[in-house]
Amino acid sequence: MTARPQSAPAVSGEAVPQTAVQALAEFAVGCRKGAIPDGVPGRILDILGLGLAAQHDPAVAAVLRSVRRWGGTPEATVIGSGDRLPAPAAALVNGVMAHALDFDDTHLPSVLHPSASIVPAALAAAEATRATGPELVRAVAAGIEICNRLGMAAYDRELRNSVFFERGLHATSICGTIGGAAAAGLLYGLDADGIAHAMGIAASMGAGLLEANRTGGTVKKTHCGWAAHAGVSAAVFAADGLTGPPTVLEGRFGFFTAYTGGFLDGDALLGDLGTRWELARTVYKPYPTNHFTHPGIDCALALREAGLDPAAIDTIELGVAAPVLRTIAEPAAEKAHPRSAYHGKFSGPYTVASALLGGAGLGLGLDDFRELTGERLALAARVTCVADERATELFPHAFAAVLRVRTRDGRDWEHRVDSSRGSERHPLTEDELARKFAMNAAESLSADRAAALAAAAFDRHDAARLLALTVA
Repeated sequence: MTARPQSAPAVSGEAVPQTAVQALAEFAVGCRKGAIPDGVPGRILDILGLGLAAQHDPAVAAVLRSVRRWGGTPEATVIGSGDRLPAPAAALVNGVMAHALDFDDTHLPSVLHPSASIVPAALAAAEATRATGPELVRAVAAGIEICNRLGMAAYDRELRNSVFFERGLHATSICGTIGGAAAAGLLYGLDADGIAHAMGIAASMGAGLLEANRTGGTVKKTHCGWAAHAGVSAAVFAADGLTGPPTVLEGRFGFFTAYTGGFLDGDALLGDLGTRWELARTVYKPYPTNHFTHPGIDCALALREAGLDPAAIDTIELGVAAPVLRTIAEPAAEKAHPRSAYHGKFSGPYTVASALLGGAGLGLGLDDFRELTGERLALAARVTCVADERATELFPHAFAAVLRVRTRDGRDWEHRVDSSRGSERHPLTEDELARKFAMNAAESLSADRAAALAAAAFDRHDAARLLALTVA
């Protein structure tokens, strides 16, 4: 499907200045043939692995049940199940899978999880349009970059935090909707005007609130799925003639007015576009938990390795950056005793206790969050979370923590991490990434089939081939 929406005419013969969405659309079109960073196939494979691991997640099952009732033209494949659905619906389910385990990648300092929205949107659009594997990879690169730059445009250097997060908004789903529209627009064959319209349409669709991180509910798992769904829908609408406002981002009633109160870092959004890649600053997670918990987990694993006996612990103090306390430490009663194993992923006390008691995977894994355990809850109750000055200084360019433990014999233990494992400073190795994918894929596939899927992803096979390999 191809569309060539018409640009608005110039006024009185004068050139109309290029708007922000038009600049981003021109960048996206340039990704069809221009240089893109290495490593994009790994992003696609990571999301496919997460989808395979999330097959039996209750939120995924609920969304898939709903979508199956919708019906429609079979255009794209659901990871693992093999369901054939309309492209927006397949993107929805696959996006829920990608984010359901909280194991998807993170861009810093915007604290976005871009791949969980962009890859599902691109996979669905690529399969629906029979795009090639290299076209899929280029669309993912463009979508992630646009998503990350929108997030960075709302990063307040004085506040040292995202304005989205300060306002309780989930930047991942809001920015991912627009990035997903750009990626899908490329695959639907839209030109720069068409992609600008797709992003302009998508800007009216992005949403997401973070309250579930604090007090419960599984709706957050759907955020990336809905972003992917909206991104593909916006691209289809643009291809069929719907249009978006040219000043959708910077306008008086536009994106940044609505979501950040008008705060906009223009250089972060458009500066060195195509040469400075924010995609390259997107890091993989070693643990299936909220990223703010990772430095505390690192500290706990280090103390356990040093010989700390969890049975001998009297008190635990977890020091983290002040801005993350609201996510992983408050309300204190909720974090000491999470409502479910899923909510335990957002608890500093519960994740530290789990790591001290010994975990699976690369230190903590999926098996550690199947259900809450009494032993972990008892140890979590001994954890006090406080703001740490050094961690606050480093945030959000790095996630840091200090863990101080006193044992019943009066001995004090301490370990500090200035940058969590998996970060730019301590990236996961190729072997660790391969292990992560293999462990995730093993939830649904044989080792041989998982290996075939990994090889196909790195060989840049098309979406139909990749998705077919996810079905056992």
